[in-house]
Amino acid sequence: MFIKRRDGRIEVRLNDAGRAIVYEAFGHVVAAERDPEHDWHRRLNAPIDPSSDDDNPLAMLTRQSQISTNAELAYMTRNEEFINEQEAWAWLTTMQIALRETAASNGILNDEKWNSADDELRNQIQTLQAFLFELAECF
Repeated sequence: MFIKRRDGRIEVRLNDAGRAIVYEAFGHVVAAERDPEHDWHRRLNAPIDPSSDDDNPLAMLTRQSQISTNAELAYMTRNEEFINEQEAWAWLTTMQIALRETAASNGILNDEKWNSADDELRNQIQTLQAFLFELAECF
């Protein structure tokens, strides 16, 4: 699905169905960042916990900026036939967020919930995982 070429670019070999999944995943992440009513917004913009070393305000701001920048870049390049490494990284991180939020928002937090999920949801999650594993091999 993703082929690293000698010139450093990554060829995106997704059919229309694969592109539709990517389009939806990237769209949800971008929407969740901006729309406080989106199901994922609260988890993506969780309040700061000063007692946590990795959750200080500056680290939080940096993470939010990176998520926003990566999600927007991934969304803008979703129809490209070739992407560079920076764009591929944006795809990878945005798909990771989409995968995590798809599972969490549907309550897929353990094997029991996974086994009781409907086939469509399981297929969506497995497809995102397959895309992630394939793209990660390009790095």
